[in-house]
Amino acid sequence: STMLRVARLGARQMSTATGRPDGSYRRFGRTIGTWMVGTAVLASAGYYVGKDEIDAFDHEEPASELHLSPGQQFKGLPIIEAESTGRERLVVLGSGWGAVAVLKTLDRDKYDVIVVSPDNYFIFTPLLPSATVGTVEFRSVLEGIRRITKRIRGAYVEASAVDVDFEAKCVLIEKPGEGRAWLPYDRLVVGVGAQSITRGTSGLEFCHKLKTILDARSIRQHIMANFEKVMLPTTPDDEKRRLLTFVVCGGGPTGCEFAAELHDLLAEDLKHYFPQSVRDMVRVVIVQSRDHVLNMMDSVISEFAERQFARSNITVVTNSRVQVITETSLRFSTKHEDGTVTEHEIPQGFVLWSTGVCLTPFTQLLCQKLPDYQKNKHAITVDAYLRVKGIRDGSVYALGDCATVEYPHLLEHINELFESAHHEGAEITRTELEMFVKNAALEFPCAAGHLQSLVDNFGHFDTNHNGTIDRSEFRSMLEYVDAKLTALPALAQVANQEGIYLGHVFNKLASLQVEHKSKDMSADRKRRSEEISVAPFTYHHHGTLAYLGRAAAADFGQGQT
Repeated sequence: STMLRVARLGARQMSTATGRPDGSYRRFGRTIGTWMVGTAVLASAGYYVGKDEIDAFDHEEPASELHLSPGQQFKGLPIIEAESTGRERLVVLGSGWGAVAVLKTLDRDKYDVIVVSPDNYFIFTPLLPSATVGTVEFRSVLEGIRRITKRIRGAYVEASAVDVDFEAKCVLIEKPGEGRAWLPYDRLVVGVGAQSITRGTSGLEFCHKLKTILDARSIRQHIMANFEKVMLPTTPDDEKRRLLTFVVCGGGPTGCEFAAELHDLLAEDLKHYFPQSVRDMVRVVIVQSRDHVLNMMDSVISEFAERQFARSNITVVTNSRVQVITETSLRFSTKHEDGTVTEHEIPQGFVLWSTGVCLTPFTQLLCQKLPDYQKNKHAITVDAYLRVKGIRDGSVYALGDCATVEYPHLLEHINELFESAHHEGAEITRTELEMFVKNAALEFPCAAGHLQSLVDNFGHFDTNHNGTIDRSEFRSMLEYVDAKLTALPALAQVANQEGIYLGHVFNKLASLQVEHKSKDMSADRKRRSEEISVAPFTYHHHGTLAYLGRAAAADFGQGQT
């Protein structure tokens, strides 16, 4: 709160000094103040590499350009070659939080790094909703990928991955209109993100999405164009109301923050340039499929956000699914508590589609190549070391929104686990449980923290208070652990922590490369050797922050909001 007050005071001082309307400064102050609070969360998660460290390499010679291998082809297409250094080639697909965290954590000269992404920049996504309305400028949320790769002498190719051959260890990349080529790799990191799920809705071509800086620029232009059309004397009143109806499909952090930023723009900036009669026509609607907005946060925060939106005259429609979107209207159905469903249709002049995520065409193709291991329809399944399931030598990794960590279902192993836990008698003593937890944590490392909580809450699970755990009580324990092992949320801090983890893993594995080559190890032995050398990935939740206009909602986990 202190940082928020400082930011607001600075905004007021700037507006007084310049004599300009202070709405944008106040919004900037609140957003940056909120961001400063969030920075404490992000920094504790290790989000940043010092600017001086990147600046130090600005004047160095960049990496050599890539060339096609003369006279060589694979499957009828050329092969990209690079200067041979004897190091393993690490190919990173994507330029988001996960991929950039890998690049910023890698030690220099450990790998020959090639980054492939259609976007030649990293975007600070928490401030992307603010960029749509001019609270922050586009250049303030971008960092060039070539600046990041230069530190590790990496190369960058502005293209997209469209296919992969796991046996040949080659990924097919394409630049629309410029042709295709195969890029060989020794290790491959897939961090291409995800795309918005459609849920069978028709008319998405009339919607905006908010994933790139081009999306943000298009949204800003659309908003201002609608206001200018409204000011035309020839525009009828019904058309004015339609143009000034802004609909957000999805009540997650992105949708809620955009709605809050849009309201602030209307209430604090545009009031200086458009008459009250126009401002009274503005309507902002959030259509949410769940029973609350921000449902991934604590219920206290969800309720607070809805009250805040109500005070700001932002309409929140819950338990509703969008059916059809046209150029001028949006139709959705609402399911009521008694099970009945009603249909609604509202005119709209702007729609933001910000729902859940699903596989991109490339990640979907990757999963189809591994049908026995990749059964998740929403993400690539990886193991506790972020290795893609189904790749025998463990050379392919995935992270961020496009990946999900596979967790064990302990209840499926209740018979062998119960037998291994008790040694004397038919029930488990506290000492035996402590030994069981210690051994099980080694077998199921991603569940180690939750397994330890079984010992800490021994009395809670010992329902008959006899000092031991019988089979039914042990079942309750395993059900508790299984319930806690849920999929990681699609958040920047998850991708960032995964990227930092992989960067450290690759640094360790680089020292094993010589040993593996000298011993001519098989793929299975190499994989086991790597598992012994590194610890599995563990996610530490550092809180979630959502800007709601004149307030912000922060969930720091463990019941703290």
